Amino acid sequence: MIRVGLVGFGMGGRVFHGPLLSSVEGLELAAVVERHTDLAAQRYPGIATCRSLDDLLADSSLGLFVVTTPSGTHFQVARQILAAGKNVVVDKPMSVTSAEIAELMELAAARNALLVPFHNRRWDSDFQTIQKLLREGSLGRLVHLESNFDRWSPGSARRAWKDDPAQGGGILLDLGTHLADQALALFGKPESVGAEVLRERDGEGANDSFTLRLRYPGLSVTLGANCLSALARPRFHLRGTKGNYWKWGLDPQEAALNQVPRICDARWGEEPPANWGALSVDVDGGTVTRPVAPIPGDYRLFYAAVRDALLGKAPAPVTALSAWRVARLLEWATESSERRREIPCDWTEEPKAANR
Repeated sequence: MIRVGLVGFGMGGRVFHGPLLSSVEGLELAAVVERHTDLAAQRYPGIATCRSLDDLLADSSLGLFVVTTPSGTHFQVARQILAAGKNVVVDKPMSVTSAEIAELMELAAARNALLVPFHNRRWDSDFQTIQKLLREGSLGRLVHLESNFDRWSPGSARRAWKDDPAQGGGILLDLGTHLADQALALFGKPESVGAEVLRERDGEGANDSFTLRLRYPGLSVTLGANCLSALARPRFHLRGTKGNYWKWGLDPQEAALNQVPRICDARWGEEPPANWGALSVDVDGGTVTRPVAPIPGDYRLFYAAVRDALLGKAPAPVTALSAWRVARLLEWATESSERRREIPCDWTEEPKAANR
């Protein structure tokens, strides 16, 4: 049994990490850092509550630490954990700059510690289904993928730090991290990026809208998100030489996790037929459209893979280098938006990957 310490119990700790850690065999949610409240102990009776990270690090029985504090603090908290020689999962973004992620990678390698970004949306139902369609060649040669994550949220962010660029706020680091990671996982490193990163809502604050265009040989990828879409665009639209695939709506896991302290549903991650995507393929010069039964999403698989990595049975489910690549891509996107031109991606500056 690997005992886990959770640093923070806000939305990320309550909705994602607490339920997932409590639902994976071989992991025990044992302690949490809450500076002023005891919400985790109320939700998970028997859990230890610490008032500081130092107190949590003093518990030598903990084999894994999970950082789910505000984005602007991820670097400092993860660095302190790694400096103590401890294994750590860091919620996205791993840090607000690629340079800080490279520093964490170097420290993890020096301490022989596991450093894993929580890029959980690789285990979304729609993303898993898209990977299957591409492996099967159902669309022929893919020429364009569009990935959107739209919301209707015209007011200020519920948590003040999310609207403060100095604290790592902004939709580009938030949802952009997920969308960029999915694109890199599918297609690897793009040649260039063009972007618009904007503030569209009234008042001052962090960016709340972006469009990124990634250029690959023979393929383009468009990533977008904003807070002013009462009617959302399709979550995914893929176009290929043999057909198209459309998918509306979001993976159901986040909404479900918001209701439970742990997962007990045997049909977890399944989507109802009304929410399935549609595949249209060329048949004798015409198109035939059919629904595609999706692969159920399951974020528990991320933590099961972290457990196996700690036990030496498998590699980490997501590498720290993946987090660096995402961060660097988003930095180039910001530069593209500011300079109003496409930016080439120079991947020769990649840091050396850690041993674990």
